[in-house]
Amino acid sequence: MALFLVRTRLFACRTMTASTQTYCSSVTSGRQHVNGVDMYYEQTGRGKHAVLLLPGALGSTRTDFGPQLKSLNKECFTVIGWDPRGYGQSRPPERDFPLDFFERDAKDAVDLMTALGFSKFSMLGWSDGGITALIAAARNPSLINKMVVWGSNAFVSQQDLDICNAVRDVTKWSARMRQPMEEVYGAELFAKTWEAWVDGYAQLAKKPEGSICIELLPLINCPTLIIHGEKDPMVANFHPHFLHKHVKGSRLHLMPEGKHNLHLRFAAEFNKLVEEFLEN
Repeated sequence: MALFLVRTRLFACRTMTASTQTYCSSVTSGRQHVNGVDMYYEQTGRGKHAVLLLPGALGSTRTDFGPQLKSLNKECFTVIGWDPRGYGQSRPPERDFPLDFFERDAKDAVDLMTALGFSKFSMLGWSDGGITALIAAARNPSLINKMVVWGSNAFVSQQDLDICNAVRDVTKWSARMRQPMEEVYGAELFAKTWEAWVDGYAQLAKKPEGSICIELLPLINCPTLIIHGEKDPMVANFHPHFLHKHVKGSRLHLMPEGKHNLHLRFAAEFNKLVEEFLEN
């Protein structure tokens, strides 16, 4: 049985640095022992429909989902944000990137929700979190209600490798872009972990077709909404169309002005779109 370690009640106004959004609400936070790691999570809302938020590379619930924790309908949804192993407040352990790190995250995510008592839930997955969600949905069809993914891909192309290598050196990032992650990890650990992520991601390109989860897409049977910002500099436009083609019954919604962080930049539009999809 999973060991419940810490549970605190927070009634505070937090400023979400990554999104420049502030949210004031009742948030339950805690750590749940899952697969050898004390996983940090935050929970808000009291609705019957449980929704798990899955962050991007090196991301955490606090850096990646401020507007969603604040504004998703708390009467309809119980929203759970988590920090994957080695990220945010789910440390130790130090994050590593074996060939199966996405599969590992998917198992951790599902096992966390099960340990928290949710027998069925939906997922909102951004970037790496979207990949994790796709794998989790394919592996656990009976547990997943609905899924929304954005900024995600099922394979690694040469173009993807070029994009990652171009942003490998975080000292070349703007201070504004580095700040949220440096506040979480410190400058040195952030730079080290980011380089490790780039290397971990690049190794997937050596697999047949550069597959991350191509072979799993036909196994997904939950209603799926794929969102893509047409100005996303990190994920090429062919990726969402590939997902839409191979995830049966999926819907594709394009946001002409959206970039990689469309859920932060256009939070009201994004949240409305997601709520309508999850409720209907």
